[in-house]
Amino acid sequence: MEDELRPEYDSSQFEGGVRGKYVERYRAGTNLVLLDPDVAQAFPTKDAVNEALRLLMQVAQRQPANNNPVASDCLEMVSQVREDVSGG
Repeated sequence: MEDELRPEYDSSQFEGGVRGKYVERYRAGTNLVLLDPDVAQAFPTKDAVNEALRLLMQVAQRQPANNNPVASDCLEMVSQVREDVSGG
């Protein structure tokens, strides 16, 4: 098997990369989550994402889920986000 780069890739863009740049964060248990482009546009920084998720968690915890479909949906979304972040 020959190790060739596909023609659609520009090898000049790969210069200056650092092998293992994030390995310590990975070992420390940092969670990385890939956001869809529309979400990333609305929440462009980690602080914006964290603030929005914390607000969602607060809303979900304050609203009684009984007979309240919005609160129930919020709780379900928070649970799903927690599963996604934890890899579960």
